[in-house]
Amino acid sequence: MAFDWHAAFSALLWMLALGGAVWLLSLPLRNASIVDSFWALFFVAGAAVHAAVADAAGERILLVALLLGAWALRLSGYITWRNRGHGEDRRYQAIRARNQPHYAIKSLVYVFGFQAVLAWLVAMPLFAALDSQAPLGWLDAAGIALWLAGFLFESIGDWQLARFKANPANAGQVMDSGLWRYTRHPNYFGESLVWWGFWLIAASAGHAWTVFAPALMTLMLLKVSGVALLEKDLQVRRPAYAAYMNRTNAFLPGPPRRPAAKGESA
Repeated sequence: MAFDWHAAFSALLWMLALGGAVWLLSLPLRNASIVDSFWALFFVAGAAVHAAVADAAGERILLVALLLGAWALRLSGYITWRNRGHGEDRRYQAIRARNQPHYAIKSLVYVFGFQAVLAWLVAMPLFAALDSQAPLGWLDAAGIALWLAGFLFESIGDWQLARFKANPANAGQVMDSGLWRYTRHPNYFGESLVWWGFWLIAASAGHAWTVFAPALMTLMLLKVSGVALLEKDLQVRRPAYAAYMNRTNAFLPGPPRRPAAKGESA
């Protein structure tokens, strides 16, 4: 079945409208980082609008609804709980400082509009899956398995980190146990798997061309808003983080590396 671009652009308009509404909410709070709590909801809104406009009727509607709903509920709920009472995130404070004066107006484009458009691009496999009336196949099963692996990986990683931070004895320390022993960012790795899982479902529906979407998400997690940005801050705030970086993979899980002996080249 052909991709319904009319439905996709209708979804974009509603996602931009949601971004505008969250922007208005952020102004009296002086907290642009609330957009993180709404990030997953951009996808839910976009998928719902696309399905309604396209009058979707295939077998994948329930599948996409279940997987997307579970992912969005967990991620939005976790981020909201994690950020409660902490004010604006450091990353957004830095963006605010770099874009003065008139940041309040600029943030509508730089933060909220940008995230709405980015979410729309990443959501292409969801739209493609909703458009298809082809029967479910083995690629759908593979996509579900990959999605589940990613969902569990990021959920367990976030739970382990939350428990670690809740212990006052760990203040200022580096989390390096559980999944964090094998990758410095199990939550980002799991998130990437989730979107590659969605892509496999879209590929099963005949829309493998949407491969750019999980690739874009993975790139963002690695080089833009995820690993690269977070680790600049962590290396400054946590002196032990450099040693952790030397022995632990940044993204793909793997066994910890043996520290180089004195006089041995790393």
